[in-house]
Amino acid sequence: MKAALEVVVADITTLEVDAIVNAANSGLSGGGGVDGAIHRAAGPQLAPAARAAGPCPTGHAVMTAGFRLPARHVIHAVGPVWQGGDHGEDEALASCYTRSLALAGGAGLASIAFPGISTGIFGFPKDRAARIAFEAVVREAPGLPSLERIVFCCFSEPDAAIYRGLLGD
Repeated sequence: MKAALEVVVADITTLEVDAIVNAANSGLSGGGGVDGAIHRAAGPQLAPAARAAGPCPTGHAVMTAGFRLPARHVIHAVGPVWQGGDHGEDEALASCYTRSLALAGGAGLASIAFPGISTGIFGFPKDRAARIAFEAVVREAPGLPSLERIVFCCFSEPDAAIYRGLLGD
């Protein structure tokens, strides 16, 4: 794989990458958690831009400008709400990563940062979500020649340890 994979514990809104991924709701209307933080940091222009790009169904992603963020773009990915694992959640979550990477690659971006999509208020188990994210990135990134850096941005050190284990660090 050409792209370097990194794990960081940070506020995703502070990362200097071409795109950050927002764990969005289907209305792309902002909300709590990482979604609210990204909307606050990007400034008031993000909400109307996101609404104009939506609505966005579960498992899909759309891209807007980053406005006041260090990142030039925000990719809004709508992850699944955890319902026990027997309602297509794994496939929908993998699709969030696949579609986000495709948007980044299609725009010729060199770097992208992902939060733990669906692991907050949507309740997806963190270990399972990390494995799905890692597998999707490893599968898709080699087909996207512009991507040089893929960051898994974690909220806490225990979350980062999950990703580091998958990377073999």
